[in-house]
Amino acid sequence: MKNRRFAALLLLTPLLPWTAVQAAQPPSAPDPALAAQLGADARGMREYIFVLLKTGPTRVPDGAERDEMFKGHFANMERLAKMGKLVAAGPFTGGTGWRGMFILAVPTVAEAEALVATDPVIVNGEMVAEYQPLYASAALVALNGIHEKIAPR
Repeated sequence: MKNRRFAALLLLTPLLPWTAVQAAQPPSAPDPALAAQLGADARGMREYIFVLLKTGPTRVPDGAERDEMFKGHFANMERLAKMGKLVAAGPFTGGTGWRGMFILAVPTVAEAEALVATDPVIVNGEMVAEYQPLYASAALVALNGIHEKIAPR
């Protein structure tokens, strides 16, 4: 009888979820050097400014001017990312009037406003921005470095 129970246990062991095995392992110790590099506080978090881009009052008509505006928009995002200020960006889908978002690694709304004011979609009135302080993981600062490793060039 004991042998049957042992055999059944051996057969069922591979069915244990991997997460249960991982959960049994002690968490790794924080990396203070990485935390400092990312600007993390004692909780591994930091301040950002979340920027909501919404449809603005002036739609730029289809054509060369609109194409150039959006080319400038993407170039501006790339510039801000290389400066280490833009840590995440992306469009919203669904046609709600919410066009996209930025997460900026800056401490104040005033600094975020100054950076966003350089974007052609804002300059041309295609979009308007709303700002909200955000307290989130300092790991977001590392996002662009990871993205560069997975995005096609």
